[in-house]
Amino acid sequence: RETAARLAVTDAKLSEVSLQRSQLEELMQSLSRSRDENLVVDIESAIRLAQQQSQLTGSVQPLLAALTSAEQRLTKVAQPRLAPLLRAVTRDIERIKATAVTDVPTLLLKMDDLVRAVDSLPLRNAVGGAVKDKPVTPPPASSWARAISMSWWEQVLGDIWDDARNLVRVSRIDRPEASLLAPEQSYFLRENLKLRLLNARLGLLARHFDAVQSDMKQANDDLVRYFDMQTRQGQTTLALAREVLAQSKQIEIPRVDDTIAALTTAAAGR
Repeated sequence: RETAARLAVTDAKLSEVSLQRSQLEELMQSLSRSRDENLVVDIESAIRLAQQQSQLTGSVQPLLAALTSAEQRLTKVAQPRLAPLLRAVTRDIERIKATAVTDVPTLLLKMDDLVRAVDSLPLRNAVGGAVKDKPVTPPPASSWARAISMSWWEQVLGDIWDDARNLVRVSRIDRPEASLLAPEQSYFLRENLKLRLLNARLGLLARHFDAVQSDMKQANDDLVRYFDMQTRQGQTTLALAREVLAQSKQIEIPRVDDTIAALTTAAAGR
């Protein structure tokens, strides 16, 4: 009877220990699940915030930084249940890196260079610099009679002819409106071109790429119509303007649908 009583007490203690063990295992699983859920929630909030920042700034750097941080955290946890999420994050990182997105800061710097270059661009109707005096060459050795033949009135006529010849300039006119532009209007022409470029810069900051394209096309037309593009500075400026026009295009920021779907699945516990 005593042995049976002790055995009954031992069985009761054993059942109590088994119950405590099962409760402890459930608590550990609950803690582990809650840690994974908190990690998933943190990653999801960070990625959604980075996606909004990318949409506002037009740059993929915030989104790429959030995805890289999420990949590092998931790799450190090494939880098999979160392996699909890690694969989705890796795929989105590779896809974003392979997407060509407009580099807005670089375009802004190029537009600033264009605005500064407008002041020194030569116009089509600009009068050339003063004609340099012809180098004085020593008179050739000659006889006394030949030296007398070069009288003072011949020198005067020669000087008058040189001055009259410098008053006339013959050049090819492909665009009459550029040649008919009055010299005092060149200041307003340059200022209008700079205002157009600044307007395109504001449109780029506001992500209005249609307005940027329109302003840059008009700026390119003005450069070709009114400015001398045969000079080295003109060719460099025109090439820069065309480069800005080609790069300022509306490009959609890549979406991270795979990562969002994997986060939803992981949050549901599947």
